[in-house]
Amino acid sequence: MNPGNEERLLYELKSRGTQPAAALAGALAITPMGAHKLLARLEAQGLVEAREEGGGVGRPRKLWSLTVAGHGRFPDRHGDLTVQLIQQARAVFGEAGLDQLIAARERDSEQRYRAALARCRTTGDAVRELARLRAEEGYMARAERVGRDWLLVEDHCPICAAAQSCQGFCRSELALFQRCLGPGLAVERTEHLLAGARRCAYRISAVGAEAA
Repeated sequence: MNPGNEERLLYELKSRGTQPAAALAGALAITPMGAHKLLARLEAQGLVEAREEGGGVGRPRKLWSLTVAGHGRFPDRHGDLTVQLIQQARAVFGEAGLDQLIAARERDSEQRYRAALARCRTTGDAVRELARLRAEEGYMARAERVGRDWLLVEDHCPICAAAQSCQGFCRSELALFQRCLGPGLAVERTEHLLAGARRCAYRISAVGAEAA
């Protein structure tokens, strides 16, 4: 068994969500039998799990997804240490002081994002550049076109532990995207990891005269 295929399959489930074995075989360019063997191996390790989906003709099909342990293969680079620091900052400085720390982080990110987006000529260019910047930070981000709108998708949250401890980080990021993309665009969070979704996603739409 090629160990590289294991990582590729885990990445496929992380980035694309629940899928049948046939789709995974196509994505990895291996045979369906090879995909089933690979999934059985990962299931034995507790990294993937299957559920049956019925409602169609014939036997129910199995849909595969990552387990909690499988999601854990994509590391949180802040983790426990950051959670401890947040708790200590809250105890020493209070919520107002913690908000100031988040705002300082936000200002630093905004400066970098604005400098990069200033070179973009179109909305698509801006969203793709923002996705590139976020991907560099570990968010597994990508830009997708959805009709006349754009979608910024983040398949992984490298600061998930910090965000769970202090949701001000999530509020900060939504406001940050809005300011950096400008008043001609509306940014709406359509999927949220902390609300039970498998990822975070933001719909970016033109407003006012820009939407005409």
